[in-house]
Amino acid sequence: MKYTYLLVNLLSVAVPLLFSFEGKLQFFRKWKALLPALLIPAVFFLIWDSIFTAQGVWGFNENYLTGIQLYNLPIEEMLFFFCIPYCCVFTYEVLNYFIKQDILGKYARYGTTILAYVLVALVFKYNDLAYTFYTSIFTFFFILLHLVVLKKPYWSRLVFTFLIILIPFFIVNGILTGTGLEEPVVWYNDSENLGIRLLTIPIEDALYGFLLIGLNISIYEWRKMRSCKVKKV
Repeated sequence: MKYTYLLVNLLSVAVPLLFSFEGKLQFFRKWKALLPALLIPAVFFLIWDSIFTAQGVWGFNENYLTGIQLYNLPIEEMLFFFCIPYCCVFTYEVLNYFIKQDILGKYARYGTTILAYVLVALVFKYNDLAYTFYTSIFTFFFILLHLVVLKKPYWSRLVFTFLIILIPFFIVNGILTGTGLEEPVVWYNDSENLGIRLLTIPIEDALYGFLLIGLNISIYEWRKMRSCKVKKV
């Protein structure tokens, strides 16, 4: 039981890591762009994570942890912000490689615009719920940055990737929040969120996941474009 969270991380990343050396995709050649895409969001999310853990917004079940801890976070939680984003960016590359058509196209912009309005409503109505408020406001500004400032062509593919990732998201996050287990690995204080669960998963986790994956892919694309410019020069 003490290796449950660690195993979730390792089993999640095992297959993407193995196929990173596949002959056609050769994802390992893009690790230089990937490293900052993992590291920069991880720093932000770990600071956020540490503060919310200290405030009791969420916490961790010691029965499912190895006991190795840095500050107030278990080592498994830190690994989460590298293992899962690795899987997600790898999935993004795989989908782009095999699906040349931009499936969502302009609909991604329309859909995320509607989401942005919903997030504004959540920020104003539930400003007393820490998880709901901060997840909504951070995700809103992330969407606003893309739709108004950056306007990058990969936005629709980023959104499409997230929708595909929702399938493994429900599996991995479901396990961590208690699906199939006697107790959750990660527990949530429902007085700090909407109290709406998708199976055992707080609905805010979907926004949290979109923000995390979105930042990973955005920084990854930025680093790739910079690399291309350097090569041309």
